[in-house]
Amino acid sequence: MTPFRILALDGGGIRGVITAAILERLELAQPGFMKTIDLFAGTSTGGILALGLSSGMSPTDARLLYERSGSKIFAFNIIDEIRDLGQLIGADYSNSPLKVELVNKFGDMTLGDLPKKVVISSFELDNKSADPSKPRNWKPKFFHNFPGPDSDAGQKVIDVALRTSAAPTYFPIYQGYVDGGVVANNPSLCALAQAMHPDTGKQKLRDIRLLSIGTGLNPKYIPEIDANWGLVQWAPHLISLILEGSVGLADYQCKQLLSKYYYRVNPILPVPIGLDKVNQIPLMKDIAAKEDLSAAIKWSRRNFQTPRS
Repeated sequence: MTPFRILALDGGGIRGVITAAILERLELAQPGFMKTIDLFAGTSTGGILALGLSSGMSPTDARLLYERSGSKIFAFNIIDEIRDLGQLIGADYSNSPLKVELVNKFGDMTLGDLPKKVVISSFELDNKSADPSKPRNWKPKFFHNFPGPDSDAGQKVIDVALRTSAAPTYFPIYQGYVDGGVVANNPSLCALAQAMHPDTGKQKLRDIRLLSIGTGLNPKYIPEIDANWGLVQWAPHLISLILEGSVGLADYQCKQLLSKYYYRVNPILPVPIGLDKVNQIPLMKDIAAKEDLSAAIKWSRRNFQTPRS
């Protein structure tokens, strides 16, 4: 039986440049690689990439979009900075420039219009439940375009893209949703679960092949081994902990479940690179160009071969 192939893409803001550049190299080494993928999964910047790639965008086009638009999306606005008292109140950036770029690319396209299957993570801040047996609360949300009663095929691509990438403190809440990295910055296990769900993907574990690509492992650490910290000390680290802390968990779980049918690429960054550091795009491209992909290429040639008919 033809395997079911999944490409899962991490969140990481402008570091999506690394992901796109790595995919460029995989496509170059294995022409037609992107066409073999059955399910694109993504979180935040990886969600935007997954939506673009599933619509037919090439990895090169995706990388160039980051390079051309990054400075607009992460633009410093002195008026906004004054109104927000620096970083004390209000998001660092407006989501309007990102929305403009998404509208230019996707228009009124819905998830159902995409030629490939997708699963995109986000986090809903209020489920608006009116059922006493189902409390009103916040919860993860995984948008997908598989057929079935819970399909999100009618959702606009631009709305899903803005919901998955509304990183707390970086961008405003969008339509009641924030960045999917709050729960699944590495969406690999979410994609696996969706693929195996009996009402959606309907795949057997033995038939799944999963390639996971990160946006780079940041060399961050906290050396204080017995610190007695409160909110003030923890505050500068909390967003990074939330958005990056669970990445290794999904990697571990997928390794245990899929063994040789799972592979992950996630370059070690030589210096910390923030989600909004547009000025470090040249460094990101250099990191992607120098990453040893020989094992990844060998694995993909063995597991991502001919597309399904």
